[in-house]
Amino acid sequence: MTLDRRRLLCLVAGVAAVPATTCLASAQTYPVRPITIVVPYTAGGPGDTVARVLVERLKEALGQPLVIENVTGANGSIAVGRVARAAPDGYTLSLGAWNTHVSNGVLYALPYDVMNDFEPVALLASFSSMVAVRRTVPANDLKEFITWLKANPGKVSQGSPGIGSVGHVAGIYFQNRVGAQIQHVPYRGSAPAMQDLVAGQIDMMIDAPAVVLPQLRAGAIKAFAVLKKTRLPQAADVPTVDEAGLPGFYASNWFGFWVPKGTPKDIVATLNAAVVRTLADPALRQRFGDLGYEVPSPNQQTPEALGAFQRAEIEKWWPIIRAANIKGE
Repeated sequence: MTLDRRRLLCLVAGVAAVPATTCLASAQTYPVRPITIVVPYTAGGPGDTVARVLVERLKEALGQPLVIENVTGANGSIAVGRVARAAPDGYTLSLGAWNTHVSNGVLYALPYDVMNDFEPVALLASFSSMVAVRRTVPANDLKEFITWLKANPGKVSQGSPGIGSVGHVAGIYFQNRVGAQIQHVPYRGSAPAMQDLVAGQIDMMIDAPAVVLPQLRAGAIKAFAVLKKTRLPQAADVPTVDEAGLPGFYASNWFGFWVPKGTPKDIVATLNAAVVRTLADPALRQRFGDLGYEVPSPNQQTPEALGAFQRAEIEKWWPIIRAANIKGE
């Protein structure tokens, strides 16, 4: 059967609305050319680092080069929109995270749907947030800090990496849980916010271990809890939020791969198998651990698991964002 005839058969079968390249991609042994990973962050950031750690090992698993393309702007929505418009042939992947595939769906009037215009491939890594405060805060644990917050309504400031970030929304969730008023101070990233926390210009942050731990180890700040069910191996003396007195107050960021809606299931399966093989590599797992990232368990690495996880995150966080009337910048 010639390729021209394959194309004709695809069209006759009633998929004329699908680009011919999509049918050809399924007919051939995928992949047969380089794959582009669209990363919605600048080079050197956490998301970009995850992609670059994965790339070399994914190249071995897929037998083709993977090219990282950094596309920034509008909290990652420009990059994700590009993937939504790409051909569903497995050659354009979206590296997404909590902000791009959860919060952006309610923060912005997007030209795509974060759930329905993509096929999930696999959850890649996650990291739980930590409650960090300036060193001079007159509290020694989370319970004392909450008491101090309530005694100073509206006077305590919380820095975040920006409007609609995990830190920002988790801060609102924190206020709701403890019944306190906190001033939000948005920054252009975690680094400048942490600089001001160390300098005592703001009172608290909710951010990633990679941001918090270096300053905690230096004695420049305090950390009262990690927002997950188990302690961090890198900071075993910091209690979980359950142990600290605010049970169930969990917040994390995470990264996953998606492809455009309509990508053939066999291509999604091929990509998922490559990711699963890559995530099983001991050297990669060690590298992620050093960065403060957790590798999901095997049963969380399926496309179905990522889809269910994304849906659960949307159901949890969208009402909080809407109630706070947060809008994207």
